[in-house]
Amino acid sequence: MKLDGFGLLVKDMPTMVRFYRDVMGFEITEGENAQNVYLIKDGTLFMLYERKNFEKMTSKSYQYTQGINGHFEIALYVDTFEQVDREYHRIVGKGATPVMQPTTEPWGQRTCYVADPEGNLIEIGSFNRPFEERN
Repeated sequence: MKLDGFGLLVKDMPTMVRFYRDVMGFEITEGENAQNVYLIKDGTLFMLYERKNFEKMTSKSYQYTQGINGHFEIALYVDTFEQVDREYHRIVGKGATPVMQPTTEPWGQRTCYVADPEGNLIEIGSFNRPFEERN
């Protein structure tokens, strides 16, 4: 099997579409009232599924966490430490919830965390070199 992508089950599709499109800069072509959003971000499929429609499709009910959750993270890479700081401040300035300010970790990565409107964690990190050279 090969990883194809990942999806978020969202409660408020219009808010989440605006956040990932207008704050995070994802190229979303579907409207804010779409039931499902499918897009490719840097070669990875990223999906937003409206919870009520996903539950209807699967004929099951699910439980969802409230507030900032620690079930997973969306990790985004930038090429320089300065970009980590700049993106953190830009995104928080546009409404992302700050979780952890930019910090340089002992393993050499500069990283920070924000949360989207439904509490999903987003990491922005860098090893101060282009993505292709990070290993």
